[in-house]
Amino acid sequence: MSLLEVESLRCGYGIVEVLFGLSLSVDEGELVVVLGANGAGKTTTLRAVSGMISAEGSVRLNGREVLGRRPDQLLASGVAHVPQGRGTITALSVEDNLLVGAYQRKDSEVSADLEMWLEAFPRLGQRRNQQAGSMSGGEQQMLAIARAFMSRPKLLLLDEPSLGLAPLVTREVFDRLRDVTQRTGTAVLLVEQNANLALDFAARAYVLEAGSIVASGPAEELQHDEAIQKAYLGL
Repeated sequence: MSLLEVESLRCGYGIVEVLFGLSLSVDEGELVVVLGANGAGKTTTLRAVSGMISAEGSVRLNGREVLGRRPDQLLASGVAHVPQGRGTITALSVEDNLLVGAYQRKDSEVSADLEMWLEAFPRLGQRRNQQAGSMSGGEQQMLAIARAFMSRPKLLLLDEPSLGLAPLVTREVFDRLRDVTQRTGTAVLLVEQNANLALDFAARAYVLEAGSIVASGPAEELQHDEAIQKAYLGL
């Protein structure tokens, strides 16, 4: 059984439909990427899965239907969402941003997890008392990811982490992300425009065009499929 199973997902904004019966899955601990041009429906897919917008169809987590649940309810079920634009609370310190990520937790290990993520992302450890809004874009992206991990998610939804970042900074963000997902066994559903980098990172990929899946398979195969590259990935 897959950790996440999405079937026949349809949604949009007002009278404008964006997704037309989209289906995908993510297994436990699996890294899956959704690729496509601007306007293909990638961000909308994550918003629908995380409960940010209403949708029709089916979204199952560990076999249980969760479509229609609020984002906070899904967070409690193990789904964390890092939206496009990072969403850091700029007026708070790095440490306080991380603690916000654990606001639903009632266990006694929050402090230990805080120290673990400050160590896993050394730049954050160096800036733990610094105001988040004063950090670079790459550092804020790392903070957004670490904050999501503070909820101990089973599934991380990650929207365009490379947006606005220099190539070297993007590579560092992805390298850190790979390290922590391997450490925690967290599954990732990633939306990304940097196709080559994302396909290097992921095990499996879906290609989205105009709200529908047009190709899927092992990331390595899609990366070397010239027809897919030219038609959908702009490579």
